[in-house]
Amino acid sequence: MNMTVKHVNTPQHHAHTQHSRKQHSRTQHSMTGSRLLTVVMLVAAPLRNVGLLLLASLFFSGVVMAEEPVAKSRLSGVAIGGHDTVAYHTLQKEPQADALSGEKSYTVTWKGAKWRFLSQESADKFAAEPEKYSPAFNGHCANALSLGEGLIRTDGTHWEIFGDQLYLFYAARGRNRWLATDDVTPYIEQATKAWNELK
Repeated sequence: MNMTVKHVNTPQHHAHTQHSRKQHSRTQHSMTGSRLLTVVMLVAAPLRNVGLLLLASLFFSGVVMAEEPVAKSRLSGVAIGGHDTVAYHTLQKEPQADALSGEKSYTVTWKGAKWRFLSQESADKFAAEPEKYSPAFNGHCANALSLGEGLIRTDGTHWEIFGDQLYLFYAARGRNRWLATDDVTPYIEQATKAWNELK
Protein backbone atom coordinates (compact mmCIF):
# COMPACT_ATOMS: atom_id res chain seq x y z
CA MET A 1 0.00 0.00 0.00
CA ASN A 2 1.50 3.21 -1.20
CA MET A 3 1.51 6.04 1.21
CA THR A 4 2.21 9.63 0.41
CA VAL A 5 3.50 11.82 3.15
CA LYS A 6 2.49 15.42 2.76
CA HIS A 7 4.17 18.12 4.74
CA VAL A 8 1.77 20.62 6.07
CA ASN A 9 3.14 24.08 6.88
CA THR A 10 1.69 24.92 10.17
CA PRO A 11 1.92 28.49 11.57
CA GLN A 12 4.63 27.35 13.97
CA HIS A 13 6.62 25.82 11.16
CA HIS A 14 6.24 28.91 9.01
CA ALA A 15 7.47 31.11 11.83
CA HIS A 16 10.44 28.83 12.42
CA THR A 17 11.31 28.91 8.71
CA GLN A 18 11.14 32.72 8.61
CA HIS A 19 13.34 32.93 11.70
CA SER A 20 15.90 30.59 10.14
CA ARG A 21 15.98 32.65 6.96
CA LYS A 22 16.50 35.85 8.92
CA GLN A 23 19.30 34.27 10.91
CA HIS A 24 20.90 33.03 7.71
CA SER A 25 20.56 36.47 6.14
CA ARG A 26 22.09 38.12 9.18
CA THR A 27 24.92 35.61 9.13
CA GLN A 28 25.58 36.36 5.45
CA HIS A 29 25.52 40.10 6.10
CA SER A 30 27.83 39.63 9.07
CA MET A 31 30.24 37.56 7.01
CA THR A 32 30.09 40.08 4.16
CA GLY A 33 30.68 42.91 6.60
CA SER A 34 33.64 41.07 8.09
CA ARG A 35 35.11 40.53 4.64
CA LEU A 36 34.66 44.22 3.80
CA LEU A 37 36.24 45.24 7.09
CA THR A 38 39.15 42.91 6.43
CA VAL A 39 39.62 44.35 2.93
CA VAL A 40 39.46 47.91 4.26
CA MET A 41 41.99 47.08 6.97
CA LEU A 42 44.31 45.43 4.45
CA VAL A 43 44.11 48.47 2.19
CA ALA A 44 44.37 50.97 5.03
CA ALA A 45 47.38 49.33 6.67
CA PRO A 46 49.81 50.04 3.81
CA LEU A 47 48.42 53.57 3.48
CA ARG A 48 48.91 54.11 7.18
CA ASN A 49 52.45 52.78 6.92
CA VAL A 50 53.14 55.10 3.98
CA GLY A 51 51.86 58.02 6.05
CA LEU A 52 54.12 57.09 8.93
CA LEU A 53 57.06 56.75 6.59
CA LEU A 54 56.35 60.19 5.12
CA LEU A 55 56.15 61.74 8.57
CA ALA A 56 59.38 60.03 9.61
CA SER A 57 61.05 61.17 6.39
CA LEU A 58 60.00 64.78 6.98
CA PHE A 59 61.17 64.63 10.58
CA PHE A 60 64.58 63.16 9.84
CA SER A 61 65.13 65.38 6.81
CA GLY A 62 64.43 68.35 9.06
CA VAL A 63 66.97 67.05 11.54
CA VAL A 64 69.56 66.51 8.84
CA MET A 65 68.90 69.92 7.27
CA ALA A 66 69.05 71.78 10.54
CA GLU A 67 72.09 74.07 10.68
CA GLU A 68 74.03 75.22 13.70
CA PRO A 69 73.35 78.89 14.46
CA VAL A 70 75.93 81.26 12.98
CA ALA A 71 76.55 84.91 13.88
CA LYS A 72 75.35 86.23 10.53
CA SER A 73 73.27 89.06 9.12
CA ARG A 74 69.59 88.19 8.92
CA LEU A 75 69.29 90.08 5.64
CA SER A 76 72.45 89.19 3.75
CA GLY A 77 73.46 85.98 5.50
CA VAL A 78 77.06 87.23 5.75
CA ALA A 79 78.92 85.84 8.78
CA ILE A 80 80.78 87.90 11.41
CA GLY A 81 80.26 91.22 9.69
CA GLY A 82 82.05 90.09 6.53
CA HIS A 83 85.44 89.89 8.22
CA ASP A 84 88.03 87.40 6.98
CA THR A 85 88.11 84.66 9.63
CA VAL A 86 91.41 83.28 8.31
CA ALA A 87 93.15 86.66 8.47
CA TYR A 88 92.71 86.93 12.26
CA HIS A 89 95.41 84.29 12.68
CA THR A 90 97.97 86.53 10.95
CA LEU A 91 97.08 89.82 12.65
CA GLN A 92 99.21 91.55 15.24
CA LYS A 93 97.94 90.92 18.77
CA GLU A 94 99.76 93.60 20.83
CA PRO A 95 98.66 96.22 20.16
CA GLN A 96 95.77 94.43 18.58
CA ALA A 97 95.20 95.07 14.90
CA ASP A 98 91.77 95.71 13.44
CA ALA A 99 89.90 92.84 11.87
CA LEU A 100 90.09 92.77 8.07
CA SER A 101 86.99 92.79 5.89
CA GLY A 102 86.69 90.24 3.14
CA GLU A 103 85.55 90.75 -0.44
CA LYS A 104 82.23 89.66 -1.89
CA SER A 105 84.08 88.01 -4.79
CA TYR A 106 85.78 85.62 -2.34
CA THR A 107 82.88 83.95 -0.59
CA VAL A 108 82.53 80.47 0.85
CA THR A 109 79.15 79.18 2.00
CA TRP A 110 79.39 77.11 5.16
CA LYS A 111 76.76 76.17 7.75
CA GLY A 112 74.18 78.23 5.90
CA ALA A 113 76.21 81.46 6.08
CA LYS A 114 78.38 83.42 3.65
CA TRP A 115 81.97 83.78 4.81
CA ARG A 116 84.01 86.45 3.03
CA PHE A 117 87.78 86.58 2.50
CA LEU A 118 90.49 88.95 1.35
CA SER A 119 91.86 86.63 -1.29
CA GLN A 120 91.30 83.36 -3.10
CA GLU A 121 94.13 81.85 -1.07
CA SER A 122 92.39 82.75 2.18
CA ALA A 123 89.07 81.40 0.89
CA ASP A 124 90.74 78.14 -0.15
CA LYS A 125 92.32 77.69 3.27
CA PHE A 126 88.94 78.07 4.93
CA ALA A 127 87.20 75.76 2.46
CA ALA A 128 89.80 73.08 3.13
CA GLU A 129 89.70 73.37 6.94
CA PRO A 130 86.68 75.40 8.09
CA GLU A 131 86.75 74.02 11.63
CA LYS A 132 90.34 75.22 12.03
CA TYR A 133 89.73 78.80 10.97
CA SER A 134 86.12 79.46 11.97
CA PRO A 135 85.55 81.31 15.25
CA ALA A 136 84.45 79.40 18.32
CA PHE A 137 80.69 79.09 18.71
CA ASN A 138 80.30 80.09 15.04
CA GLY A 139 81.06 83.69 15.91
CA HIS A 140 78.65 84.19 18.81
CA CYS A 141 79.89 86.18 21.78
CA ALA A 142 82.10 83.93 23.90
CA ASN A 143 81.69 86.11 26.98
CA ALA A 144 77.89 86.12 26.80
CA LEU A 145 77.86 82.33 26.58
CA SER A 146 80.21 82.00 29.56
CA LEU A 147 77.82 84.17 31.59
CA GLY A 148 74.74 82.20 30.55
CA GLU A 149 73.34 85.09 28.52
CA GLY A 150 72.56 83.01 25.45
CA LEU A 151 73.51 83.43 21.80
CA ILE A 152 74.53 86.99 20.97
CA ARG A 153 75.78 87.66 17.47
CA THR A 154 79.00 89.56 16.88
CA ASP A 155 80.25 91.50 13.87
CA GLY A 156 83.85 90.31 14.22
CA THR A 157 85.20 93.62 15.49
CA HIS A 158 86.26 92.44 18.96
CA TRP A 159 88.42 89.37 18.86
CA GLU A 160 91.10 87.38 20.63
CA ILE A 161 92.96 84.15 20.02
CA PHE A 162 93.49 81.78 22.95
CA GLY A 163 95.72 78.90 22.02
CA ASP A 164 94.96 78.47 18.34
CA GLN A 165 91.24 79.19 18.63
CA LEU A 166 89.62 82.44 17.54
CA TYR A 167 87.01 83.88 19.94
CA LEU A 168 84.75 86.82 19.12
CA PHE A 169 83.06 89.23 21.53
CA TYR A 170 80.05 91.50 21.26
CA ALA A 171 81.88 94.38 22.98
CA ALA A 172 85.34 95.28 24.24
CA ARG A 173 84.34 94.77 27.88
CA GLY A 174 83.68 91.09 27.24
CA ARG A 175 87.10 90.62 25.71
CA ASN A 176 88.69 92.58 28.55
CA ARG A 177 86.98 90.33 31.11
CA TRP A 178 88.62 87.29 29.53
CA LEU A 179 92.01 88.97 29.30
CA ALA A 180 91.86 90.05 32.95
CA THR A 181 91.82 86.50 34.30
CA ASP A 182 94.95 84.45 34.91
CA ASP A 183 93.26 81.32 33.56
CA VAL A 184 90.68 81.61 30.82
CA THR A 185 89.96 77.86 30.84
CA PRO A 186 86.91 78.08 33.17
CA TYR A 187 85.36 80.73 30.91
CA ILE A 188 85.93 78.55 27.85
CA GLU A 189 84.41 75.53 29.60
CA GLN A 190 81.36 77.53 30.70
CA ALA A 191 80.87 78.95 27.23
CA THR A 192 81.29 75.54 25.60
CA LYS A 193 78.76 73.95 27.94
CA ALA A 194 76.22 76.68 27.18
CA TRP A 195 76.90 76.41 23.45
CA ASN A 196 76.34 72.66 23.40
CA GLU A 197 72.98 73.16 25.09
CA LEU A 198 71.85 75.94 22.75
CA LYS A 199 73.16 75.03 19.29
